[in-house]
Amino acid sequence: MSKEKKGFKFPTAYTILFFLIIIVAVGTWIIPAGSYDYTEEGEPVPGSYHEVEQNPQSFIHSAFIAPLHGMYGIQDDTGNVNIYNSGGLYGAIDVAMFVLVIGGFLGITMKTGAIDAGIANITQALKGKEKWMIVVLMIVFALGGTSFGMAEETLAFYVLIIAVMIAAGYDTITGVAIVMVGAGIGVLASTVNPFATGIASGFAGLSVADGMLGRAIILIVGTAIGIVYVSRYAEKVRQDPSKSLVYDQKAENEAHFGNSSEDGSFPEFTGQRKLILSLFGMAFFVMIFSVIPWQDLGIPFPQWNWWFGEMTALFLFFAILIGLVGKLGEENIVYTFVDGARDMLGVALIVGLARGVSVVMNNGLITDTVLFWAESALSGLGGVAFINITHLLYLPLSFLIPSTSGLATVSMPIMAPLGDLAGVNRALIVTAYQSASGLINLITPTSAVVMGGLALGRISYSKWLKFVAPLIAILFLLYVLVLSISVLL
Repeated sequence: MSKEKKGFKFPTAYTILFFLIIIVAVGTWIIPAGSYDYTEEGEPVPGSYHEVEQNPQSFIHSAFIAPLHGMYGIQDDTGNVNIYNSGGLYGAIDVAMFVLVIGGFLGITMKTGAIDAGIANITQALKGKEKWMIVVLMIVFALGGTSFGMAEETLAFYVLIIAVMIAAGYDTITGVAIVMVGAGIGVLASTVNPFATGIASGFAGLSVADGMLGRAIILIVGTAIGIVYVSRYAEKVRQDPSKSLVYDQKAENEAHFGNSSEDGSFPEFTGQRKLILSLFGMAFFVMIFSVIPWQDLGIPFPQWNWWFGEMTALFLFFAILIGLVGKLGEENIVYTFVDGARDMLGVALIVGLARGVSVVMNNGLITDTVLFWAESALSGLGGVAFINITHLLYLPLSFLIPSTSGLATVSMPIMAPLGDLAGVNRALIVTAYQSASGLINLITPTSAVVMGGLALGRISYSKWLKFVAPLIAILFLLYVLVLSISVLL
């Protein structure tokens, strides 16, 4: 009996980050220790780098203790303080707690059926007007992606939307693209997504509102481009089915999805659920309002200066409120919240693990050395060249570390102050990171969302790449243009 050959399986983000900690620990024995002088605002002073006494880190201590110290921002037994002095970032516990509470908040909202009912209601209301369904649903999914990183939540809608699209004369790729491209562009252009923009901004020492204008432009223009791209393909298929990339599966798909659109599995869109969706949107509105420095902008609005602690309390309050409005009951609210937080436990843990990389670099006194090398390599480049090299660097990094939160945590302590040295606003570094990460996550084969959506649509990965490749190139050029112009303004 022959043994089944197992192909290579790409390691998880946890494993990658764990080995990265070990590699960095080795680096503290090899890379010269050094430091910049810093301003009162915590920004490195260009040209002030100087070497200091070496402080190599032990491998065992780095691998197992550094992530814990990174979470709490405490001193270790050598007296090293596990913070990044350029951003004033004292550990990741506030970010981790924010992620867990957001998970509970989303869990309770999903439990009420409000989001499912809202999207299903739109789908049914636009039946017979499928051209408009493409427009409306892609906007809805984009809003979900940009606000709370809607990803796994989309899997519930593929079968329903694909079935409606096939009944209207389109194909499975059209249905999958409505969901995956719509939500994907929203994540790519995350405006307030707590798992991308929120975490990256926090570790860059910024508020979520910093850089909002550029991200909003990418969101609006990118969504419009996505709608036109999907609509043109859909209409081409409707007029000539042989133009479909899955034409060879036409009869099979029609038979498979023909009985899938009217199963009554989605909840009714009641007045109660409409109120819940209003409260859901209000939570994000309050978060945005609370972090914008209105008075600094010359706008006479109250300036709250909230940070992760206050925002965590905000979503905890709205989670309880939505649970009460949804009449889930005390026990159901508690257990649903815990289940939702449990779904985000991996994200919270990866934030601490990724933060451990920074801890080892800081304690080993090599962070500023790496900055100095990068400064030397990029010296003479203008801001436009710098920001474009930055987002090009984030493309392979996004593939190696597919977790947006993990990538933000491990990279921002380096990239944000590097932007200071290059005279580039840190908010643009955040935008470059999330745009590159979002773009890669539209096609990465290690993503359960991508591969799960394609499996539900019965679409091969190669055919999806053929469909989406031109759109990927257009979106790439879009955010390159926005980033380049933003540097010049």
